[in-house]
Amino acid sequence: MLEETLWSCTTCGACVEECPVLIEHVPAIVEMRRSLVLEESRIPKEARSALESLEQRGNPFGMPADSRMNWAKGLEVPLIADHPEAEYLYWVGCATAFDESNWPIARATVAILKAAQVSFAILGQEEICNGDPARRLGNEYLFQTQAQQVVEKLQARSVRKVIASCPHCFNTMAREYPDLGGNYDVIHHTQLLAQLLDEGRIQLKEPLKNGELTYHDPCYLGRWNGEYDAPRRVLQAIPGAKLVEMKRTRNEAMCCGAGGGRIFMEESRGPRINRVRVKQAEETGAGTAALACPFCATMFTEGIHSQEMAMESRDIAVLVAESMGLEYLPAAD
Repeated sequence: MLEETLWSCTTCGACVEECPVLIEHVPAIVEMRRSLVLEESRIPKEARSALESLEQRGNPFGMPADSRMNWAKGLEVPLIADHPEAEYLYWVGCATAFDESNWPIARATVAILKAAQVSFAILGQEEICNGDPARRLGNEYLFQTQAQQVVEKLQARSVRKVIASCPHCFNTMAREYPDLGGNYDVIHHTQLLAQLLDEGRIQLKEPLKNGELTYHDPCYLGRWNGEYDAPRRVLQAIPGAKLVEMKRTRNEAMCCGAGGGRIFMEESRGPRINRVRVKQAEETGAGTAALACPFCATMFTEGIHSQEMAMESRDIAVLVAESMGLEYLPAAD
């Protein structure tokens, strides 16, 4: 296999889903990346920079560690250090905390949790990357170092239940942390929203502005963890919302192009994956692309803006908060 091919993989799992003889391609590709990285120190320079930042600053985006809480400006978000009795830890994640365009995801989620009287708290400045990018990019040593630090932090805070907005964090903490002694009841924020709707703890009142919407299945929520229904149940509960599916959806959905560490690398050949996927969303005629992953949000935003499309992309938590009539955006200076 060509080295370029190894680094082109988004680890989305589509090849595994389609393989007629059930070959597990993704674990093999990640293992070959490990060989290149740990034995030969061969890795694309953008990916190397992301891993160096993760090791030095606790996040792969090169952002100062002390800026992790900038998303919460003006919000009174409970810290687990002050509220050790909280039922849930809300794991914000680096892609939400450090990408300003994704701040509404966390702010809307916090507003909803408060309105539904969910007992929760966050780590705040104590939070660091859980190591997912390191494992996908082949630096297993760095993954285990980061993961062990997180497990120790959560054990010190007696955390048992975790809410994650990012499917990558969700997958890592739910499926991979048990191997390192981190056993948690991890729930994705769309799953929790569906539960809160079922229990009558949140009411959706305001209609969707654009009417028709389409939903993009995140690979690490859908194919890797089998969750396709909860996000759709929430969207269909919004007054006036009509869900229009893309041709490639559910277990056959196309990746946005961000997984496997690809969000930190440039496309070297062929069309950009995210722009192809956004075109598929546009073809439905929907005015809104509903998302459930901050990585997907970043890719959709670029795809929409670069191709000057009329549609918009919104996280499901944002759509729910607006339908509930909640204020979640920071006050204007």
